[in-house]
Formats: sequence, C-alpha cells, structure tokens
Amino acid sequence: MSARGPASPGRPPTPPAARPAGGGWLAVILLVSALNLRMAVAALSPVLGTVQRETGLSSGAAGLLSTLPVLCFGLFALTTPRLIRRFGMERLLVLTMVVITAGIALRVVPPLAALFAGTAVIGTGIAVANVLLPGLIKQEFAARASLMTGLYSVSLFVGAALSAGLTVPIMHATGLGWRPAIALWGVVGVLAVALLSPYAARRRRPGGGTGAPRPRPKGLWKDPLAWMVSGFMGLQSVGYYACVAWIPTLLQDHGMSSGQAGWMLSYSSFPGLAMALITPLLVRGRAPRAAALVVAAVLACGIGYLGLITAPVALAYLWMTLLGIGQGISISLAIAFIVARAPDVQHTAHLSTMAQGVGYLIASAGPVGIGALHDLTGGWTVPMLALIVILIPLLVAGLTASRDRHILETVPRDGTARATESAPGATALRSVAR
Repeated sequence: MSARGPASPGRPPTPPAARPAGGGWLAVILLVSALNLRMAVAALSPVLGTVQRETGLSSGAAGLLSTLPVLCFGLFALTTPRLIRRFGMERLLVLTMVVITAGIALRVVPPLAALFAGTAVIGTGIAVANVLLPGLIKQEFAARASLMTGLYSVSLFVGAALSAGLTVPIMHATGLGWRPAIALWGVVGVLAVALLSPYAARRRRPGGGTGAPRPRPKGLWKDPLAWMVSGFMGLQSVGYYACVAWIPTLLQDHGMSSGQAGWMLSYSSFPGLAMALITPLLVRGRAPRAAALVVAAVLACGIGYLGLITAPVALAYLWMTLLGIGQGISISLAIAFIVARAPDVQHTAHLSTMAQGVGYLIASAGPVGIGALHDLTGGWTVPMLALIVILIPLLVAGLTASRDRHILETVPRDGTARATESAPGATALRSVAR
C-alpha cells in the first residue's frame, strides 16, 4: 500500500488517517480492548440453563436476556458520532471499557433486575467500542489495515472462546455460583482501562480528542452499498448471537453435560479465529475472492445448522467446526467491508456507525426469536431451519458488498481531490489504497 502524499500548499494538514502506521504496543492495546468486547456476552451462555432453573426464566425471557446486549449494540452505536465529537475517539474508548466493567460488576448484585440492568450497561459500552475500533484501525494502521482487521476479528473470537469455555469450570471449581463466575471477566476490562488511559492522555488535543468525525456524509443512508454492508453485518450477527445464546442449551437438551456443551461453544471459536485471521489477507481488495468467501461461509453455516438438526451430539465437533469456519469468515468480512468500502477514517466512522447500528438491531431478533420458536415448537428443528432461511438474504448482501468500490458517488476511487457536500471547507478526500 502506498501512503498518501503530503498536503498541497494552502491545504490543511494531512488528516490522522495518513499518519504512519501505529507501533506494536499500540496494536496490543487495541487488541486487548477488542478482547473485552465479547467476553461478558459469551460468559452468560453456558450458564443460561442454570440461570433459568434458579430464577424461573422462560426460554423467551432468557432469549431476551441474551439479546439485550445485541439490541444495545444497535441502539447506542447510532449515538457514537456525537460522543466522538464530545470526547474524542481515544478518551471515548477508555470510557467504554469503564462502562463494560461497571456492567459486569452490576450483574453480581442478587436481584434479577440487576442481571438485566448490568447486561444492558455492558451492551451500551460494547456498542460504542464496536464503532470506535474499526475507525481507530483505519486511523492508526492505514498501511496494515488488512492485518489489523484480521487480528481484531481474532480478538473477538478469543474473548468469546475464553469466557464460554472457562465460565462453567470456574463455577464448579470455586463453588461460588454463576454470578461470581461471569463477573470474573471484569478483570480484562480493568486491564484494558489501565492500558488505554496513557494512550488516550498522550493523544488528547485542545478542544477535544483526536479523530472526531465530520458531519455525516450526505446520502449515506440512501446509498445501496452502505445498506448491503449493514445488512451483511446484521444477518451474520443473527446467526452468531443465536448460536452463542442457544447452542449450549440445544446440546444439553440432547443429553450433553453443561460443561461439555459450554466447551463445544468455546471450541467453535478456534476454527473461527483461524478464518477470521486469514480472511482479510485472502481478500486484500479482490472482489472475486471476497464473493467466494461469502459463498463458503454460507455453505459452512448451512451444513452446520442441518447437522445440529440431524445428529447434534454424535457429530458435534464436525458441526461446531463448520459453524466456527462460517462465522469466522462472516464476521471478518463484515468488518473488512466497513474498512474497505470507506475511503478514509471519517467515512469509516460513519459507515461503521450505520452498519453496526442497523446491523445489530437486526441481530437482536436472533436470540429472542430462536428462544420464542423453541417455546412454541418444543424442539430445535424449526429454530435451526429459521437460521438456514436467513442465509439466503445473507448471501445476497455479501455478494453485493463484495464489489470493489467505495460508498457514495461523491467519494472518488482514483484519489481525485474532491470534497463531499457534507463537509464544507474540509480537506479534499484522497483515497487510501488497500
């Protein structure tokens, strides 16, 4: 990738996205932050059956508890641009880690309402961080965006794998119950705050933090490509969060122990993180490869869902491997589309807001919908068939988002200096080669 040249005479300084790539320690800081974005959500899934037995929650109510953070992902992602203008990207990321940690602590409080409230607080913090991190990757690692996008996706899977696989063993080993077991993951949030705080303090500038986005580009919410990126983000997340919420329960209903069922969910993250790491490196802006990976992800998930209908326990490792592969490709492509379809950090922040706001609002229907279908039918065949049907629009959205172009006709691909209508007086846009 070629770095963008210096600003022309009379033009404002080169924007943050054109700075040299960030260093290894900064990469570690951002990846630890990413690690914290799925732990608290995945930790609840393997103990959800225990929560239902102790609290009397129905499958529908338990599904609502599982979908609550995803709903917050969508609702509060839309507020992120305003928060960035107020605090700056770096300081705001610190605040999100504080909020996530506070939500984890709140879930320790005995009343059932505190469990729901803490989960909502966690979802609020994650929602904003979800939008921030792709923009910071574009800003700090423009020359290595593909590698960092892959590592970011891997961190999401590692966080989910650790909490899904270790929460039940921790609960049994300590004998303290499910509340302290899921609260343990707040340690990662504390670590993220400790690492991020010096970084944010160094990057602070008068009048707000760095990287504050300009006003939303005109026409973004009418742009078909932006909607396809958003749809792909949402539809792949429907399957992922439905699986996180219900796969352990499905396996337990077919005779598997709770510890083994939690391990199977954790195991699926290993093929997932491998595919999440290599997918951006395979694509590297090549539309045919991206389209082929979309097809591969859909086929892998579809076969995995069918397997969970026909032989959920006997061939559990095979089905979870396929689901992990499909989900790893899908989430990595979803993040890669956000970074690749926007020409600079400003448009990345706004496309990330739209894709994650709309996408996670769509995804919030997954856990509660699957739980409701299970309540209505008394089994898991219809819920799994519903997830298979969702793969059809996912395929359409993914193939469309794979096309090698940028959002908005006002943003040229050839690096021509031309400002968008939504940023009067702003620096002329220059494309970032991938």
